[in-house]
Amino acid sequence: MAAAETSGTAIGSSGRWALHGKTALVTGGTRGIGRAVVEELAALGATVHTCSRKAEELGERIKEWEARGFRVTGSVCDLSERDQRERLLREVADRFGGKLNILVNNVGTNIRKPTTEFTAEEYSFVMATNLESAYHLCQIAHPLLKLSGSGSIIFISSVCGAVAVFSGTIYAMTKGAINQLTKNLACEWAKDNIRANSVAPWYITTSLTERLLANKDFEEQVVSRTPLGRIGEPEEISALVAFLCMPGSTYITGQTIAVDGGMTVNGFYPTKP
Repeated sequence: MAAAETSGTAIGSSGRWALHGKTALVTGGTRGIGRAVVEELAALGATVHTCSRKAEELGERIKEWEARGFRVTGSVCDLSERDQRERLLREVADRFGGKLNILVNNVGTNIRKPTTEFTAEEYSFVMATNLESAYHLCQIAHPLLKLSGSGSIIFISSVCGAVAVFSGTIYAMTKGAINQLTKNLACEWAKDNIRANSVAPWYITTSLTERLLANKDFEEQVVSRTPLGRIGEPEEISALVAFLCMPGSTYITGQTIAVDGGMTVNGFYPTKP
């Protein structure tokens, strides 16, 4: 019997699709995709720690999750700041006994403007929030992920890292870099039983896209480029994130998977007859 078959048999069919006994850190988990990921992982049995810059919002979410029976805790943290990232990982290490199964790098931001109009400060802020924070968290979480014996890193990337979208060059640069970081970590850390994958959404209904999608002309253009003919929902992202954390996905690593309703493969194919 092959090693992969032996592993699958040992886990059992029910255990392959659950996260009982797993620990997870999900950054930016109080709204949008991050919130959906926290709730998905917790519903599947994981113990989750998350963070937010907004203390009041974090407190409200923790109460909601406790009422639902989820095992979720949180920290107030600005991940664009190096010292706050280090403090967050110390808290996670203390809470989870020095081991971590899952790291979901979800935090991200954007400033939409023409390339010639970005200031040096704006460049640094977007880079620090989207790319540097994820890279640094992976670095300092590596010992915890390795000690777990089965680590999974998930990056929330974007289709903007693979195709040109008007959302801005700096944002696109960070997402392209995340996709490459995924590949490198998958190969470098495979020996430590740590997998790395990226999930790349198209437009999803969140507070970050609410203003843009309120423009019905713009929304129609987005939908016209999307073969499935609609905007995505946060739960459609969190479902894939959860799968990539499960024992059922243990032979998947180094991949960037688009969750985009078909947008990135739509060269030109009319969506209406």
